[in-house]
Amino acid sequence: MHRTTVPAVLHPVGPLPAAVYWRRRALVLTLLLSVLGGGGWVGYDLLTRPAETVVASSSAPLRPPPSPALEHVTPAVADVLLPPRYGRCPDAAIAVRVTAPLSVSAGAPATFQLVVTNTSASPCLRALDRGLQEVALLDAAGTRVWDSNDCVPLTGSDDRTLAPRQPVSFPVAWRGLTSDPHCTAAPSAPAPGAYVLRARLDTVAAPGIPLSLG
Repeated sequence: MHRTTVPAVLHPVGPLPAAVYWRRRALVLTLLLSVLGGGGWVGYDLLTRPAETVVASSSAPLRPPPSPALEHVTPAVADVLLPPRYGRCPDAAIAVRVTAPLSVSAGAPATFQLVVTNTSASPCLRALDRGLQEVALLDAAGTRVWDSNDCVPLTGSDDRTLAPRQPVSFPVAWRGLTSDPHCTAAPSAPAPGAYVLRARLDTVAAPGIPLSLG
């Protein structure tokens, strides 16, 4: 019959009590496990840190690139070249005429046309205000019989760009009666006969045309 041999390490032998040797061995074993455990955590940390860094970087929210300053996107107002403003139409570039029927019944209303044309080759600006327009009726002796500006309000402004050689027409209504600039004389129908219509736009006058009242 064989008896199981127990290693001597499990049965400490020495001058001190056995409990002392057991406590020493337990302390050494605890220190050994602590050292081994700490080294394992350090190794785990070294192995896993790059991956965690990559994951953290990839999971970070994407930020849009900074917007460029406004002055880098659009030029300053002072740097924008605007087309030059058209100049004023001189009198030499303006032609004025009046059109009317060849004959009108005495005392009957009629409508005349004041026509303004830019005769130059370039567009230009001209004031066409109602107060600058005038059509007058004169008898054979040159006496003023009627004027479109008598006793009517002359308000409003009309500063307009005139295209080259494009006529602009303004209707002028006549009631068929006489008028005076002071609005004191009673209007009456002029006598039948030969008359002349004259017109102007400010300082530019139109040639007179004949008008027969029958």
